[in-house]
Amino acid sequence: MLLERIYDEDLAQASYFIGCQAKGEAIVVDPRRDIDVYLSLAAKQGMRIVAVTETHIHADYLSGTRELAAATGATMYVSDEGGPDWTYGADFDDAVRMKHGHTITLGNISIEAIHTPGHTPEHMSFLVTDGAQSAEPGFMLTGDFVFVGDLGRPDLLDEAAGFVDTRFAGAEQLFASLRDQFLTLPDYVQVHPAHGSGSACGKALGAIAATTVGYERNFSWWGKYLKNDDMQGFVDELLNGQPDAHAYFGRMKLQNKVGPALLGENAALTEFTADELRPLLADDSVILVDTRHNSQVHEGTVSRSLNIPGVAKAASYGAWVVNPEVEQRPIVLLAESLDEAQAMRDHLVRVGIDTVRGYITSLDGLELVRPALVDPAALESVERVLLLDVRNKTEYAGGHLPGAEQLSGGRVLWSLDQLPAPSAGTIVTYCQSGVRNSVAASALRREGYDVTELDGSYLAWAALPGSVPVRG
Repeated sequence: MLLERIYDEDLAQASYFIGCQAKGEAIVVDPRRDIDVYLSLAAKQGMRIVAVTETHIHADYLSGTRELAAATGATMYVSDEGGPDWTYGADFDDAVRMKHGHTITLGNISIEAIHTPGHTPEHMSFLVTDGAQSAEPGFMLTGDFVFVGDLGRPDLLDEAAGFVDTRFAGAEQLFASLRDQFLTLPDYVQVHPAHGSGSACGKALGAIAATTVGYERNFSWWGKYLKNDDMQGFVDELLNGQPDAHAYFGRMKLQNKVGPALLGENAALTEFTADELRPLLADDSVILVDTRHNSQVHEGTVSRSLNIPGVAKAASYGAWVVNPEVEQRPIVLLAESLDEAQAMRDHLVRVGIDTVRGYITSLDGLELVRPALVDPAALESVERVLLLDVRNKTEYAGGHLPGAEQLSGGRVLWSLDQLPAPSAGTIVTYCQSGVRNSVAASALRREGYDVTELDGSYLAWAALPGSVPVRG
């Protein structure tokens, strides 16, 4: 048996390629939307991808299940648990809809779907048995159920999908799934989750790729609550201190349920010159994305451009500043090369931003402006209507500037009704070091707000003599 983990550092998301070498067949679990990595791996191993599945209706990225099935002819398998509110849409009519216990067979390999609700009502985990080695399962793909050192959060439906107080029932379901499914397995079963450190799908995910049932049973934070059958203590601890859920999660959840649009073959990207791009920017018919670090952006950038600093976190930050439900204008990337632009496009489609049409390699010849900055020592001299902390709420509680209000960068564009009107005056913004602040500030400026960034952000302010942060 071949078991390969394909990890996206940007979204801290793992998909899995499981193949039977004897039969030359493979299944992909929780694929992302840019599918070349799976096609390349199958070709390298001399295998055909005959099946594709996912653990649940994801909220943090757009699933590639339909994309991969369309490209390979693979059979789709999706959950049919959780009730009518969690039934996949008509675009999955040709999928096999799985109930608890459904088994997918590839040669000697069997993959059993286990209903493990809690993170979401329809959530499945997959018990994998390599029949060439044992008649018993040796691996569990846990999706967003059990992570290394943590559990999938049960509050995302409330935080991002518009539900009300489902977190309590979800937390109780998670307790039951651990008790009745996970902890009944032998300690040696390997656990392979769908996310790692940095994901917003839990609050303290480990950076190690895999764990075991026994390790989590004995050393996880939740083990003591299960051992003592303390459901209330478990629920209280699980729900306390969860990070902010990015606003785009709601869009991902809906699109993944209905069925993400198929991308097909990527169109060629156009390389623009300054002369070609200038009139398009003047009439606002394209959006320029400045991909440089905020320190370079502060030296001069195109007015109303968006700052998405580099390929590495393009999906994460891109989803903060582009809402494809309302913004369909073509995107032009500042990129050093075609290869870099294509890589960035691949990241953006993972969060449903499908409108990248071209790139430009330099801003020379374009009219540039300097984003407004204020030195922390001069902050009190700036007339402002709001001091805005765009870090997450746990960072804010750990220490913030006096008088600051909190709204995380991943929610700013979707929460303009919580801000003063653009005409009301200057908003001063900050994050921890300045990177996230530049991203959020660029989105606000594009919406017409007068924004001044705190130079160096919280760390620079906190380093001033006499600075006393507010906690709580």
